[in-house]
Amino acid sequence: MPNSAPAPQERAWTPVLVISDRPDEDPLGLLPCAVPLRRLPSPLFSAVEYRLAPLVILDDRSYSAFTLRHMPHRTGLILALADPGDDTVHPRAAAIGAEAVLHTGQGLAWLHLRLHDATGCHYARWEDLLTEPPPPGT
Repeated sequence: MPNSAPAPQERAWTPVLVISDRPDEDPLGLLPCAVPLRRLPSPLFSAVEYRLAPLVILDDRSYSAFTLRHMPHRTGLILALADPGDDTVHPRAAAIGAEAVLHTGQGLAWLHLRLHDATGCHYARWEDLLTEPPPPGT
């Protein structure tokens, strides 16, 4: 299967695609974030947007509608899980080719770093990303 991730020059100008059917504006707790984001409900994103996005974050509540679209596997797909007790998440994530599963509200520092890496965004609020104090003597 060919890799459908965008070329590096396309990534710099293409926002991260957040697929979420939740009514709230920030379903995953990503704001404020300097990385360009495009949030769309599962029926409204296009196959081109899905292919060109440097990273795609899929809200677990949109999983069923997403699978009905029969989108191809791609690198950079992350499944955000609302229910930490859901034991079906890993087989479902594997079925769509997700590279990671995050619980909503957890792993946000990792996700922010992943967003910056995927988009080539050079601005980061490091004080928000670093959750542990520096080692003594630094």
